[in-house]
Amino acid sequence: MTRVVALLRAVNVGGTKALAMPALCTLLTELGFTGVKSLLQSGNVVFGYSGSGGAVLERQLETAVAGALGVQTAIFARTAREWSAIVANNPYPDAARDDPGRFVMMAFKTAPAAKDVATLRAAIVGRETVTVSGRHAYIIYPDGQGNSKLTNALIERKLGVPCTARNWNTVLKLATAVG
Repeated sequence: MTRVVALLRAVNVGGTKALAMPALCTLLTELGFTGVKSLLQSGNVVFGYSGSGGAVLERQLETAVAGALGVQTAIFARTAREWSAIVANNPYPDAARDDPGRFVMMAFKTAPAAKDVATLRAAIVGRETVTVSGRHAYIIYPDGQGNSKLTNALIERKLGVPCTARNWNTVLKLATAVG
């Protein structure tokens, strides 16, 4: 049995895509996942899974959530091992320690092309710092994410891949939960 972190994109944020976490947990349990737990109200769940994972699991979850709960959203699944690597490979340990609320890990459906990462970096007009590593990015928002022109929409447009972000506090809580 593999422990998995699943991140649902843009649910319960700003009044859009309302999704009750207890209903999501019940659905996942009914689908045969084990030890299902949610973290916060912003679409973070941890569970046990015995299948192949990856894109197959993401599509299964997206289809189930849309069909049973009426919410269409992208879902990003990572195994406990992958989540541990996200934490271990953090290129900005000082930002993680000193200001974790302004330090973000972004998950992608697929790894963006190097040319697209260069295009993204060229589009940064503020003080943000971005490092992309495979299917993840680490972003420092020194002036706060809400004040930044480096939005998720801009990142998706420049990289050409769907994404969702979590601040470092949430990343660490999920690391503990997926254990």
